[in-house]
Amino acid sequence: MERKVAREFRHKVELLIENEAEKDYLYDVLRMYHQSMDLPVLMGDLKLVINEPKRLPLFDAIRPLIPLKHQVEYDQFTPKRSRKLKEVRLDRTHRDGLGLSVRGGLEFGCGLYISQIVKDGQAYNVGLQVGDEIVRINGYSISSCIHEEVISLIKTKKIVSLKVRHVGMIPVKSSSDEPLKWQFVDQFVSESGEKRSSVAGLASIGGKEIKEKKVFLSLVGTKGMGISISSGPTQKPGIYISNVKPGSLSAEVGLEAGDQIVEVNGVDFTTVDHKEAVKVLKSSRSLTITVLTGAGSELFMTDEERLAAEARRELERQELMHQKKVAMETNKIIKEQQEKERQRKMEISQKVAEEEERYKSEMEKIEAAERKHNREWEEDWGSKDRPKSPRSPKSPPPEMKTPKAKSSQGASSFIEEEEEDEEDSQGFQKYVDDFDPYSMFSSDQIDGRDVRLLRIKKAGQLDLALEGGADSPLGKLVVSSVYDGGAADKHGGIVPGDELMAVNGKILIDATLDEGQNSLARAWNSGGDWIDVVIAVSPPKDYEDEVTFF
Repeated sequence: MERKVAREFRHKVELLIENEAEKDYLYDVLRMYHQSMDLPVLMGDLKLVINEPKRLPLFDAIRPLIPLKHQVEYDQFTPKRSRKLKEVRLDRTHRDGLGLSVRGGLEFGCGLYISQIVKDGQAYNVGLQVGDEIVRINGYSISSCIHEEVISLIKTKKIVSLKVRHVGMIPVKSSSDEPLKWQFVDQFVSESGEKRSSVAGLASIGGKEIKEKKVFLSLVGTKGMGISISSGPTQKPGIYISNVKPGSLSAEVGLEAGDQIVEVNGVDFTTVDHKEAVKVLKSSRSLTITVLTGAGSELFMTDEERLAAEARRELERQELMHQKKVAMETNKIIKEQQEKERQRKMEISQKVAEEEERYKSEMEKIEAAERKHNREWEEDWGSKDRPKSPRSPKSPPPEMKTPKAKSSQGASSFIEEEEEDEEDSQGFQKYVDDFDPYSMFSSDQIDGRDVRLLRIKKAGQLDLALEGGADSPLGKLVVSSVYDGGAADKHGGIVPGDELMAVNGKILIDATLDEGQNSLARAWNSGGDWIDVVIAVSPPKDYEDEVTFF
């Protein structure tokens, strides 16, 4: 049982980790743990090598190697993963936003992951977690979307439907030039060094973050707040601060032009008009104001600021388009490689099918020739003692041996000739005269050699040994031995050095030694009384080369 567990673990390691140094490190870590039994140290070491989502299954493979007394604690340290998809719905128009931040995208070489969750916000309340991977948005797969496209997709509907699965890891990559890294959720620290609580909702990596800010103003003894407000346009409704007087009370508490006022003394400002907003602001000398910093900054820019912002947006757009193009080209290359592999497999399958069809055709020819031979034999001699193997119609009849005893009677002479013929029919025809090697092989494969089709009678064992193979230095299957008394030896048409090219119509030009031996064994043990073997005759040996002169 332990051997099986260890074997399965090693198989999983070979499958998921390509770097040999990382494999050795993993094995060393486990060996040190079994000596020290320090589980927290083990978990810290494991997270150094199990450092990307595709390697997370290694935690499950390692668990059976942990002693029972530590397995409960091991489960507590192990990142919790979920293979099932979870669907949630969020209201994009909610005053507190979606309550989450995301990072990732096609240009970063990873999916889209939730990097932050606002406590008690929408995302928090529906059960979303940091480390969740967003798989679908509003029913659309986002596997081929860059970050900016995902943000646009979220903004298309008021109710946002998300399908997520928990991975427990966060991608870390501040630019497209840096290699992608991963951190476990319990190790993750945001760019600012702390858990951010942006209720504005969706903040892109590297983008401007919109924060909620609450200020308290006491107007007693002052000339006023020192601000001007304006209503936003149709595409961006709301009440915004359009101007802040330098040195005023509002400037002192940090209010700025472009901040959106969302609440004053408990009154929701996201739905009020300009007149009602002015009335609320003037109704009290003590104001508690909640704003979203910079939410409408683009509405109150100077011409220079607007031109500079447009130039930045254009540069960002061009960079995103470049990243999208690179990602698409990479995907195109991968798809082309997959298509080539598919074509190669199809060609191999087609070649195998053609080989089987050719083998079937050759067998049909052999069976037809045997039936023709049987008919001709019955026409000439009746059903008496006909042989089981056909002779080539074009080949001349076997040469009659001279009888040992002469007889003057015609009947006696005929009987002797018939006995000699029967004796020859039970022997072996060395090769088929009318065999055309070019019907099976190309000119390059024949290469001017004497290629013959042998028909060997199945009697006892074939007793034939092979060596070489397509993957050997010889590059072909060669007869290494023909044992005395075997069917091959009795046939007499095959000798050591001959190349085995085909058996029963199956071509063995590119076969390994094991494939050649198996094909020969299957053909010999299958039905029928004969086996057809195609060989390339070994060239005659020049024995003068072996003469040694003294």
